[in-house]
Amino acid sequence: MTAPLPPPPDLPTPVLVGFSGGLDSTVLLHWLAQSPVQRAAGLRAVHVHHGLQAEADAWAAHCETACATWGIPLQVIRVQVPHDSGQGLEAAARNARRDAFARVLHEHEHLALAHHRDDQAETFLLRALRGSGVDGLAAMRAHAPFATGSLWRPLLQFPREDLRAYAQAHGLRWIEDPSNASDAADRNFLRLHVMPLLAQRWPQADASFARSAELAAQSQRLLDVADHESLRRCIISPGVLDCSRLLRQPRERRARLLRQWVRSCGQPPLPAAGIKAIERELLPAAHDADAQFAWQGVRIRRWRNQLHLLSAALALPLDWSVHWEGRSPLALPDGGELALLGRDRLATPVQVSARRGGERIQLPGRRHSHALKDLLQHSGLPPWQRRQLPLLYDGETLLAAGDRVIAAPLQHWLDEHGARLQWTPGVA
Repeated sequence: MTAPLPPPPDLPTPVLVGFSGGLDSTVLLHWLAQSPVQRAAGLRAVHVHHGLQAEADAWAAHCETACATWGIPLQVIRVQVPHDSGQGLEAAARNARRDAFARVLHEHEHLALAHHRDDQAETFLLRALRGSGVDGLAAMRAHAPFATGSLWRPLLQFPREDLRAYAQAHGLRWIEDPSNASDAADRNFLRLHVMPLLAQRWPQADASFARSAELAAQSQRLLDVADHESLRRCIISPGVLDCSRLLRQPRERRARLLRQWVRSCGQPPLPAAGIKAIERELLPAAHDADAQFAWQGVRIRRWRNQLHLLSAALALPLDWSVHWEGRSPLALPDGGELALLGRDRLATPVQVSARRGGERIQLPGRRHSHALKDLLQHSGLPPWQRRQLPLLYDGETLLAAGDRVIAAPLQHWLDEHGARLQWTPGVA
């Protein structure tokens, strides 16, 4: 019997194979291992141990034996899959697996996954049943950026039957996951019931769906080029969009730009409800409004004709407090930083803590103190950043709120020593 797969490409780039031990990934790893060039460039495998099946330990041992036989380094990663994430066990396991892949992938390395043409057809159908647009119908890409390297699906054009024929021709052994026999999951239902029924009438249904996915991907690439240029004109900074410029775009393009903006910032996909909320509530809001939409630990807020992409929990913990002498920058809990620029450190260490409300501060040239809340409202600082401000104290005396409001004693010392405070708030 002749294996139907052509020889693997000779890549001069290291490759990490996601190796579950099933038929598809077993074929992929064995196939790539036939290339001396690939072995010389770097070929290794990673097995993610989910612990969801009673046989999980045996599966990991199977993968270790296979890799030892073929002379391929293997890393086994154990993950905890949350059962109460609200996204379903299958999706939670998939996310845990992707996070594990991202952690172990080296810079400029390819992560090779064993998706094939049948997977592509099933993905296309699932996206169509969910009412996806052209981006969703493009399904899976053969190449895509991922973590510090890239994602590579070299078997995407081959049907599952070709992979099985290859495995049989080479006498390969693989794991049969018992969950694949259950039709509880949508993808399994399509694989077990819908696709065989379609094939009875249209034998090339899987190839046709995969072809439609490729045509959608071509259209997506053309749209992405135009979107990139339009988004560039709307972006003020990576996490900030100009509302006026965004409103000059057609409504349909605005939806694409918003999704691409969120994706480019590395945040969870913006749901359809988010697009509707932005169109209905955020973009038409008054100049001084503080409208927002939140999802999956992220939020978009409108502030002074701008959309800001932020972490939903962006604030300093109320119980956070440290001593700081100014010798080196102070890392803040929200990912921000407080630094003293100049040659001298502070004369005496100060206490740095979060805002709790009711603070008062005496400004240079003023006889009386002012409510910090009032000063910040007139400072132009967005509301969420006011909760991120580190406060500097000398005993009970408030010396500064970040670098935005500085009391007379500290300002005098800074002027005298040619120094200044610099506060960099954390971002999403």
